[in-house]
Amino acid sequence: MDAAEYPLAQAGAPSPSSSCRAADAAAWDAVQNQKRQRCQGSSSSDKVGSCRENNSIQAPEAELQNFDSSEIEDEDYYVDDDDEGCYDEDEGSDYEFDDTDFNQHLADKFDDLDLPPGVEATVPWLQKPDDGPGNFKTMEEIEDEIGMRYKFFKQFDTVEDFSDHKYADKPVGKTGKDWTKRIQHDWKLLENDLPGSIYVRVAENRIDLLRAVMVGPQGTPYHDGLFFFDAQFPASYPSTPPVVHYHSGGLRLNPNLYACGKVCLSLLGTWEGHGCEKWNSAHSTMLQVLVSIQALVLNEQPYFNEPGYEMYADKAVGQRSSLEYNDTTFEYSCRTMLYSLRRAPQHFEDLVAGHFRERGRAILAACKYYMEGNKVGCVVPEEDDEGKELESSNAEGSSSSSSSSSLVKPHSNKVELAAAAGRAVTFKAHMEVLFEELLMEFNVKGADTKKFCAEKLKKSQPTSS
Repeated sequence: MDAAEYPLAQAGAPSPSSSCRAADAAAWDAVQNQKRQRCQGSSSSDKVGSCRENNSIQAPEAELQNFDSSEIEDEDYYVDDDDEGCYDEDEGSDYEFDDTDFNQHLADKFDDLDLPPGVEATVPWLQKPDDGPGNFKTMEEIEDEIGMRYKFFKQFDTVEDFSDHKYADKPVGKTGKDWTKRIQHDWKLLENDLPGSIYVRVAENRIDLLRAVMVGPQGTPYHDGLFFFDAQFPASYPSTPPVVHYHSGGLRLNPNLYACGKVCLSLLGTWEGHGCEKWNSAHSTMLQVLVSIQALVLNEQPYFNEPGYEMYADKAVGQRSSLEYNDTTFEYSCRTMLYSLRRAPQHFEDLVAGHFRERGRAILAACKYYMEGNKVGCVVPEEDDEGKELESSNAEGSSSSSSSSSLVKPHSNKVELAAAAGRAVTFKAHMEVLFEELLMEFNVKGADTKKFCAEKLKKSQPTSS
């Protein structure tokens, strides 16, 4: 409004500008009165929901009564720059808007409402406050948590169900009370008599399903590996044996464990057998199946598990083939470790993380030891023992350098020279790649890898002239 028009407006003189403003003022007060009535009707004590009366603009009561609300919908409510601030009722006030307090009062209004799932995530005052920087866990806390979960991981336990089980989508069919009682009997045996290196989970909602994992035995190319098996008790159990599937990851690391997951074992009826080797409905159990797989399948020379190959066990060609097979087996075992670390089977996540956190250093030491030319499957000496062997060899060599009969003998774990040439090209090259991948994964799980990280850093630094 121009300065010349201002006195006329004060005196009540009609003008286009003053009439527009009167209509705007009337619309504004009408909206405010509606808000005030809603707020007062909902709760007289709700200060946040109440509206303050606009005292800066007064409209005659007659105009409010004659005001048509439809005009609000059709009118453009953009305010001109010249009139900016004219309707700011808080101008000059000391009141500061508290967003937290406002949201809290609004949230109180929704306490007794049953909102559909997902609505809370879209409403700011119903969302939980974000964790502050002080609530983030340190690496030490995460590692301690992994260690505690692994420490208290039960060997046998029941879970609700398996969503990723091999036979989760395969119904067992019609069963009876005898079937249920026999499975519960097997559960009791597993709970009381499992070896320390086998862990089992069974499902309450699907008692026909079972999942087991076994740690590879020491002195074999499977040592420190984790090998998972899914089993299902068919409706004909125990007249027929359980069905077992191996989590192979597409790798065949044993003549009895196929890449497709098939487990070839006489006890399971997947291979011919005689006498006690075959399933007996009166005496055979799931515990016997698991122990047989660990003892008979995951052994120190799996090459001779292949039918007909056992006749070459005492011959040089057979031993050479067995060494080569062990190399491949250990390589596949390491790949299986990576497979489990990156995609742990359901209900065994804590075991996988804790196991490789605890055994990571020993596994990396075994990789180094075998890459140096030692036989895969032999027991890897501890660091102290290895140091003592080196010192004794040096002392013996220096004191008998003049005698050919007293030369230091090669380590008994060294691979024969005939097989070492080809082995150096394939096995070592593959293991160097796997070693780096395992080192990274074990670091994430908090394993003690300082020694190997320091060696890697030393190699990466350029040598000084």
